[in-house]
Amino acid sequence: MAVSYDDAEQLLHDWTPGTALRNHARAVEAVMRRAAHRYGNGPDDETAWAITGLLHDADYEQWPDEHPKRVVAWLIEHGEPAIAHAVSAHSTRWGVSYDSALDKALLACDELAGFVVACCLVRPNGIHGLKPSSVKKKLKDRSFAAKVDRDEINAGVTMLGASFDDHIQLVIDALTPLAPALGIAGQGGGAA
Repeated sequence: MAVSYDDAEQLLHDWTPGTALRNHARAVEAVMRRAAHRYGNGPDDETAWAITGLLHDADYEQWPDEHPKRVVAWLIEHGEPAIAHAVSAHSTRWGVSYDSALDKALLACDELAGFVVACCLVRPNGIHGLKPSSVKKKLKDRSFAAKVDRDEINAGVTMLGASFDDHIQLVIDALTPLAPALGIAGQGGGAA
């Protein structure tokens, strides 16, 4: 890889000063790491997929009107065209083609990771004991986490050919180890 994980992490810190967006980047990174093993080539893809998750919104906080053009340009300039393409495609409204499993996985993981975090924040036990059925029930309530684009989630999962319940469980499983850092461990830090 042309860009190391340390390079990506430094860029995130340089371009994203806010805790909320950094936490989202960490959450999507964790989900994409796990997704590399389910939808990609496992260890061979894990670092690239993690970097994709980590950097997909890196330019949003400082340059929201240019997002994702700045981070895409940086990735291309640094020799990562596949990651750049996935980042440029992480919203269907931008009209970018979905050519690889990486492209589809980022679409499927980004919004859902944020949604699962939102679900955890309203539960006494946070992520502990969270089931896909509970997440699906909250997805039907359009007033809950209203900014989360449910169509993006559905499009990504459909493109991957994944089971919706299995994909939600993948997200839950990926976020569980990060629960204390993301503030989603619930009362008592995670006792079920």
